Amino acid sequence: MGAVDEREDSGLGFEMLDPAPVGVAVTRGPEHRLVYTNARYRSLFGGPGGAAEMEDVFADFMRRYYRPQFDEVYRTGEPIVATAEPELPMIRRPGSEQRYFTSSLSRIVFGPGDHGVLVVVLEVTDQVAADREMALLAEQRRRVLRRYESLMRISAEVFWVTDRYGKVSERSPSWERLTGQTWEEYRGDGWLRTLHPDDRPDTVRSWGEAVAAPSGLWEHVYRLRMPGGGYRHFQIRAVPVREDGEVVEWVGSSTDIEEQWNEQRRKRLRDRAAAATVRLRSLQEMLGALAEVIVREIADGCGVYLVTDLTGVRHGDAPFVVERMATAARPGLVRLPPYSEERLGGGNAFVTAVRRRRPLLRAFPAGAPPPDVVPGGTLPWLVANDANSVLILPVVVDGTVPAVVAVVMCGDRPPVSPDDISLLLSMFDHAHDALSRAIRFQRAQQVALALQYSLLAEPPHADDLRIVARYRASPSAAEVGGDWYDSFLLPDGVPVVAIGDVAGHDLSAAVSMSQVRNMLRALAMDRCEPPGEILSRLNLAMDSLVGEVMATCVYARVEPSGDAYRLHYAVAGHPPPLLVTRDGEGRFLEGGLSPLLGFPHGEPRPSQVEPLPPGSTLLLYTDGLVERSGEHLDRGLERLRSAAACVAEQPPDKFCDHLLSALPTTGLDDIAVIAVRTPHPDVRQ
Repeated sequence: MGAVDEREDSGLGFEMLDPAPVGVAVTRGPEHRLVYTNARYRSLFGGPGGAAEMEDVFADFMRRYYRPQFDEVYRTGEPIVATAEPELPMIRRPGSEQRYFTSSLSRIVFGPGDHGVLVVVLEVTDQVAADREMALLAEQRRRVLRRYESLMRISAEVFWVTDRYGKVSERSPSWERLTGQTWEEYRGDGWLRTLHPDDRPDTVRSWGEAVAAPSGLWEHVYRLRMPGGGYRHFQIRAVPVREDGEVVEWVGSSTDIEEQWNEQRRKRLRDRAAAATVRLRSLQEMLGALAEVIVREIADGCGVYLVTDLTGVRHGDAPFVVERMATAARPGLVRLPPYSEERLGGGNAFVTAVRRRRPLLRAFPAGAPPPDVVPGGTLPWLVANDANSVLILPVVVDGTVPAVVAVVMCGDRPPVSPDDISLLLSMFDHAHDALSRAIRFQRAQQVALALQYSLLAEPPHADDLRIVARYRASPSAAEVGGDWYDSFLLPDGVPVVAIGDVAGHDLSAAVSMSQVRNMLRALAMDRCEPPGEILSRLNLAMDSLVGEVMATCVYARVEPSGDAYRLHYAVAGHPPPLLVTRDGEGRFLEGGLSPLLGFPHGEPRPSQVEPLPPGSTLLLYTDGLVERSGEHLDRGLERLRSAAACVAEQPPDKFCDHLLSALPTTGLDDIAVIAVRTPHPDVRQ
C-alpha cells in the first residue's frame, strides 16, 4: 500500500504504536492522505479483512464529517478533542449496538514544511452506558424522593429514617408536627422520650432485636405523648434498606390506631369481665376478678371495698363501714393485704362517691395523697408507691351501692382518663346481670351486718392501752350470727375485754347473743368480782332465757400492775387467748378454764392471772378464725400463733387485719377478734 511507502520515507517509526490499546491513525499533507493505522484502530473501524478498505472508509468518513476539523488542526496546529461522540452510520456494523468514542486530533511533523494529523481514538461505549444508567438511577431516586416528600406533606402518617444501627438519622417534619419535638430532641434515640413509660422498655427491646438481626418487616405498637398532653396508640412498621446485601438504613412509618385500639380494648375488657363473673358466684370473688382485669388493662393498683351503710343504725360521725376484700397491683408494686376494716366519716371521698353514686377522681402530687381520699389503712400504700390519683368508682347494682372500686395511678403516669372512666362504667354495666344475682345475697348480708354492728360496742379509750376489734361476717351466710365482742370500763376504772359465740347462725342466735352480752355487761358493772365468778353468775342468769342457749365466752380484766399490766381472765368453753410479745414470741393462755355456758355447773369457775409484758398483744378470737373441717384444732391454733408472731410489731389495727387476711378460713362462720396492746416505753402507740 502507498501508505506504507510514505511511512518509510518519512523516517518516523510508526510501528512502535502498533500495540497501543487505543486506536491510532496518521494522515499526511493538506489532502490528509492516510499513511498509518494501528491494529486497534483497524479493529474499531475496519481495514484488511473488514467490510471496506481503510482508505475508502476513512476518506468518506473524513470528507463528510471531520474534514473541517482536520483542516483546522493541519493549518493552526491546535489540537481538537471530541468526547463521547456516537459512532458514525457508515462505520457502524449491521445489527451492532450503538458505540461511542472519544477522539483527539493533533498535528504531526514529518519534516520541514511536511506535516499531517495524528488521530487517537478511545472507545467509551461502556462508560457512556454506565453514566446513562447512573443518570437514570439518579433521576429515579430524585423522583422517589419528591414523591416521598410530597407524601409526607399530605399524609397523616409519620415517616422516619434511621441509620443501620437504628438511630434516627434524617429529619421528619411529620414527626415534629405530631410530637412537638425538635430535630435536636428526637435525633438518635431522643424519640424514645415521647413514648409512654410503660411501653418504653418493651419497645427498646423489640427494636434492638430487629436491628441486631434484620429479617424483614418490624411491627410494634406503642403510645406516643401528644404535645397537648395525653397519649395515643400508634402502629409502627419499619423495613431495612439493603445495598449489596448489607443493611444501610431503616425506613419506617407510624400510624395512629387509637380508635381501633380502644375498640379492641373495650371488647377485650368486656370479654374478660364476662369471663370473670360468669364462673364466679360471690360478689367478693367477682369484684376481685374484675380488679385483676382493671390492673391488667388500665391501672397501677386497684382495691375493692364492700360497703355497709350504718346511717340510721348507729350514731356518731362514721356512717359507713368499708371492708377491703380484694386488691391487685401491677408488677413492681407491693400488693396491699386483701382485708381491712375501717369506719369512715362523712368527709371521706368514699362516702361522697357512694352518696352521689357517681365516679369521683382525685388527683394530687405523687406520693402526697390527702388524708380523706381513701380509708386510712390504704394511705401508706399510696405514699410508698408515689400514687398521683385515685378514681373512686361506686358499683351501682339495682339501685344500691354494695361496693366501691378504687383505681390508682402512680409515678408519672397520667390519671385515669375520661375515656377510661367511661370504659370502666361500661365494663360494670356489661357485668350487671351477674353482679345483680350476687348482690341479692349480698344485700341480705349487708342488712344483717348492719344489725350486727348495731349490737356491738366500740372499744373504749383506756389510758395508754390500745384496744381494736374486728367483725367479719361469713361470706356464705345471709343471716347474722352469734359471734360477739365487747369492751368497756368498769366502775373501778379497769378496762374489760370479752368475746363469745352463741350457737346458731340466724336471727334467734343474734337475739340470744345480744342478751348474753348485755347480761355479762350488767353483771360486771354490778360487782367488780374475779372473772370466774362473773361467768358463774352469767351461767345462772342464762336460765331465764327462752329456750336452751349454749354459748362460749372469755371474760378478762386488764389491770394495772405497777408500771405494767396484768391480765385477770376466765374461759368458758372458748378457744384460749393468745399472748404475743413485741419480739414475736407467742403462747396460748390455758388457765382459768371451765365448761361452756348454758347448762348447770355447780362448781366455782376458776380465774387466772398473767403478766402482760410491755408492747405485748393480747388477742381474743372466735373459732371461725382457727377451725377447718376435718382438721384438728391444734393445727389451726398453731397457724394463728405463727401468723401473729410475724406481725407482732404492727399497730393493733393492722395486726388484726393481717390475721383476717393471711389465715385460711372456711368462709362458713363469722369471725370476731379483739386485741389489746400494752404500752412500750420505746414505742409510740
